[in-house]
Amino acid sequence: MSENEKRRFKTTIGGKKYILVGKGSDEHLQAVSDLLNEQLTQLRRAMPNASDEQRAILSAFNAISKQFELEERLTKIKGKSQSQELE
Repeated sequence: MSENEKRRFKTTIGGKKYILVGKGSDEHLQAVSDLLNEQLTQLRRAMPNASDEQRAILSAFNAISKQFELEERLTKIKGKSQSQELE
């Protein structure tokens, strides 16, 4: 099976079992699941009275925020690289 083919992946996130369909290796999907579980555990400790839904939304918000930060950094790096090529 190639790296770009979709595959089914069984995992447990936040104590609930899921079957996810996605691209990437089992190792990649397991690493994502592990990181998400770690973040949910941290949020559970920091916000014991929050619901699972609230913690899931905060986790998603944090992930998207981090994605934006990385995209901005990549854009700046590409801009610097292009300006150096022009010199």
